[in-house]
Amino acid sequence: MSKILGVLGGMGPAATVAFLARVQALTPAEGDADHIRILMDLNPQVPDRNTRPGEAEAELAGMALRLKAAGAEILAMPCNTAHAQKAGIEASGLPFIDMIAETVVAAKAHDARAIGVLATPGGEALYRAALEAEGVKPVLLQGEDRAAFMACVYAVKRGDAGPVQRAGMRRLADALNAAGADAVIAGCTEVPLLLEAADVSVPLIDSAEILARACIRLCLD
Repeated sequence: MSKILGVLGGMGPAATVAFLARVQALTPAEGDADHIRILMDLNPQVPDRNTRPGEAEAELAGMALRLKAAGAEILAMPCNTAHAQKAGIEASGLPFIDMIAETVVAAKAHDARAIGVLATPGGEALYRAALEAEGVKPVLLQGEDRAAFMACVYAVKRGDAGPVQRAGMRRLADALNAAGADAVIAGCTEVPLLLEAADVSVPLIDSAEILARACIRLCLD
């Protein structure tokens, strides 16, 4: 019997739906009953994780408790930035899959000396600390590219994942490569909605896919 997965989602909605599709697609299954039971709280009203972290943590803590009460046995959250507030989620007492830690482990497997990070300011800080703790040099966007990245992310949140935004994200990944990155972490779950591995000349480590695989591994263990 597989464990019941509780997902704290909605940050943003399109990225959460894409994450659920990844879990379904990657699960080894011969029929319906082989898939993981998932309880979802898709909550787009979670306060901004970058500008209102305390309020965000309180809301996430409440979401975790509600999922636990509904029967969840393991928790996951397909939002990198909100992992800064993971203490509130872990207060539920349920195991929480750390997306940042899982992604850094996957990134290190590429033996890259320097790893680029495509993430919001909050997510970037988490990845920078995690990579440096593992002795890996983080390569970050600089100058106007930081604002350009956020513009791409907010475009996806308002429903625009078209060619202009895709080209913009490809350019940003190329900028990290040009700055010395041997691999690039898609450290925001909106990134893989604009960027594919074939678009990047170095390995692309997709945090959403890494989290999906971790959910499957731990729920089916």
